[in-house]
Amino acid sequence: MILALLVVVPLVELAVFVKVSEAIGILDTVGILILVSLVGVWVVKRQGLAIVARIRAELGAGRAPAATMVDGLLVLAAGLLLLFPGFVTDAAGLALLVPPVRSGTRRLLARRFERRVHVRSVVVARERHANPAASAPSHRPPTRPGPPPALPPG
Repeated sequence: MILALLVVVPLVELAVFVKVSEAIGILDTVGILILVSLVGVWVVKRQGLAIVARIRAELGAGRAPAATMVDGLLVLAAGLLLLFPGFVTDAAGLALLVPPVRSGTRRLLARRFERRVHVRSVVVARERHANPAASAPSHRPPTRPGPPPALPPG
């Protein structure tokens, strides 16, 4: 899957770049890409700092900032997408900077993660059920280290 993305995305980016260059000219195309990247980096920095402040506030209030940390990772992904030159990656990066899009992406990732965790826990449960001796707790009491051995006089 990742290998396919590494091949397909640059080809799509190149095709879009050529089409846009034919329509508006090469200098305008390059200018737009540079402008979008600069504006994107500025927005990523602002949103990143806001997310750090939200994480600190949630930690200060005694809450786990799980959703905010995922937002931070998505903003980081947006920043990385904006660093790659191209209209398709810029569009994806800019989309991740829109809070409702980021929220939907976060929910989608959470559902996918929950399914993977559920599938793996079912597999582990089946393995334990198939071989109960391997997963049965030991009936020996845990050993505790005693005092260190005395050093010989000398």
